[in-house]
Amino acid sequence: MKVKKEIALSDSGFLFNPLNGQSYTLNPLGCDVFNLIKDGKQEKEIIDIVVSEYDISASTFEKDFQDFVASMSVLGLIEID
Repeated sequence: MKVKKEIALSDSGFLFNPLNGQSYTLNPLGCDVFNLIKDGKQEKEIIDIVVSEYDISASTFEKDFQDFVASMSVLGLIEID
């Protein structure tokens, strides 16, 4: 999976898609996950990083991550391989 090259994310969590003018706001965890995807990290790496940095279980985050990725894909913000 990868973030589409035209998508912009600000430090404050403002996500902008210039292709359709849509904007979204991510919370701090969403920003971290989005940036990890943008950095080319794989799902297992992202889960390991988030579980080590946040107070969340791997099983809980894995489901949340899959939901996040599905939403980002539907919104046209990421491409899934």
